[in-house]
Amino acid sequence: MSQEGLAHEAGLDRSYVGRIERGEHNLTFVALVKLCRAMKCDVATLTAGIPVMAS
Repeated sequence: MSQEGLAHEAGLDRSYVGRIERGEHNLTFVALVKLCRAMKCDVATLTAGIPVMAS
């Protein structure tokens, strides 16, 4: 799926998706959920294996 297609399916701006992909913008939880729905996966699957940061 292209960046533009993903952004369209998720209801997000293409430039926002691009900034997230390049690490220039932090992803909000709401945007994460929208992207997961567009990719037909759940948040747990997408984030599996990412270590939890201690505070």
